[in-house]
Amino acid sequence: MLTYQKPLFMPTSVANAKLMETEPEEGSRDRKQQSFAREIKNFSPLSDDIIPKSQTGKLTVAKSHQANNSEVILLVDDTPNNLQVLFSYLEEQGFKVLLAEDGESALQIAQSQAPDLILLDVLMPEIDGFETCRQLKAQSSTKDIPVIFLTALSETVNKVQGFKLGGVDYITKPIEQEEVLARIQTHLTLQKMRRTLAAQNQELQQALNFEALVRRITNKIRDSLDESYILRTAAQELGEVLHLSSCQIELYDSEQITATIAYEHSITLPQCQGESRKVSDFPELYRQLLQKIPIQLVEKIPQFDPQGIQVTRLACPIFDDRGIIGNLWGLRPPGEVFTELEIKLMQQMASQCAIAIRQARLYAASNQQIEELAKLNQLKDDFLKTISHELRAPMSSIQLAAQTMETLLVNKADPKNSPTFKRVLKIFHESCQRQKQLLDDLLTLCYVDAKAKTIAPELVDLHLWIPELTQLFFRRTQNQQQELILELSKEKLEILVDPLILERIIRELLNNACKYTPADGKITIQTTADPQAISLCITNTGVEIPPEEQELIFNQFYRIPNNDPWQYGGTGLGLTLVKKLAQILEASIDVESGNQRTIFCIRFPKQINCS
Repeated sequence: MLTYQKPLFMPTSVANAKLMETEPEEGSRDRKQQSFAREIKNFSPLSDDIIPKSQTGKLTVAKSHQANNSEVILLVDDTPNNLQVLFSYLEEQGFKVLLAEDGESALQIAQSQAPDLILLDVLMPEIDGFETCRQLKAQSSTKDIPVIFLTALSETVNKVQGFKLGGVDYITKPIEQEEVLARIQTHLTLQKMRRTLAAQNQELQQALNFEALVRRITNKIRDSLDESYILRTAAQELGEVLHLSSCQIELYDSEQITATIAYEHSITLPQCQGESRKVSDFPELYRQLLQKIPIQLVEKIPQFDPQGIQVTRLACPIFDDRGIIGNLWGLRPPGEVFTELEIKLMQQMASQCAIAIRQARLYAASNQQIEELAKLNQLKDDFLKTISHELRAPMSSIQLAAQTMETLLVNKADPKNSPTFKRVLKIFHESCQRQKQLLDDLLTLCYVDAKAKTIAPELVDLHLWIPELTQLFFRRTQNQQQELILELSKEKLEILVDPLILERIIRELLNNACKYTPADGKITIQTTADPQAISLCITNTGVEIPPEEQELIFNQFYRIPNNDPWQYGGTGLGLTLVKKLAQILEASIDVESGNQRTIFCIRFPKQINCS
């Protein structure tokens, strides 16, 4: 008995329209198989190189056919004449035909070639058609291939057995070729419809699963107003559901100059979280992304990926109606691409991320505004408390002085010559002066921002202007046994500023220097110039401002504790005004203190100066 698998062949004659052979008796099978080798000689193989031997030593049926149809039919029959006629007829109809003369060969071919339909003879040696069909239906790779039985067994019980084993149809010999063709076409059409329906059902189920996934992730990220949680949840869920090597969410800076990987869920690839890329380094890539166009590419970009790993990348822009926020990246091995449904899912998730991120940022911004409003309210309350105290103090002094003067006027014949009367007048004068200064400072502070719009800049020569301004302070420092020194640059230094504002700044700094410098101390005014700026510095000796106090001295109503040897007092607004007025002149002011001296330095940038 032959055990090899029959090659594809081309018949030397066209068979009759009808196969007259019926299924032989069981006793005639050996004779038929013995003559099979002789019968096969009547056919000529197309080529030796397309008839390779299988590992079992059998000839493997394999042949390329130019046909109108792509359907592949496996014909299984141990009768050479049946094979010959059906093979020729089916090839003429445009099918690709594979042949096997026994059940074992049929199982091997079905497993390796996956035909679209099998015509299976029932009565065959060793493994008959029923057992062959049972084994075909037991394997996952071949269970869905339609099987049509070919047999002379016409009893109902045999047909029922064939259908129970998974056969889709029964053709009784002798065979009509047109009937065979009609049944083949019918079951191939049904098979295509089943496959199409199964594919559609699979796509529909996948779409439903993705829709449920989108809802689940959306509910998670929409329930949170924490941006980091939103990024983490979206990346993890997508990475796990789509089986990604890595899922990254990158965010642009406010000017879209850089893109930073804000969160990454990586399974097999190295972590890139926190890495930033310049958008200008990848113009073609980010040009499309900034136009809100998704991109899928398989490429190795060393500058883009420092590890130089080649992967399939899908980038979906994260944007809403207010602008583009960043990109959602999915990474896979280079042989795996993203399907249209997966791309749609990524786009939907990018849209949901945009909404959630925008909500989180609005929430954070509103919280920040609430905190700032709370701080402003606290500052307002502190300001009202302080200003109430500052206004009450001189008024209390005036009230007390008035009561004292009233007593003097009642009890003294000549109160004007009384020492007490003179002290009371001094209290009146100082309290009124302090009240006036406080009101002036408050008014200046209230209108300082409006004043920035009405400045009248003039060209000021510091070498001439400073000596004139400091004449009154020379007398004051002499009375307090202090020394006022001018160290002005020999070169001519001119700046374009509002002279009234500059005068207010210098007077305030000199007032503070006179107030806090002890007797025998020195106050120095110095001007210098460098390529970037012109500096005007006022230094006083004998006093230091602790480092922890230096950041506070420009705050409203702040006073350095126990550091006023002359007991002048003050409004606590002087340095606040100095800083605001310097900003109006586009200048900066810094303080440096140590080694028993304090320096306030104002720097005027060269671009606003004329020299």
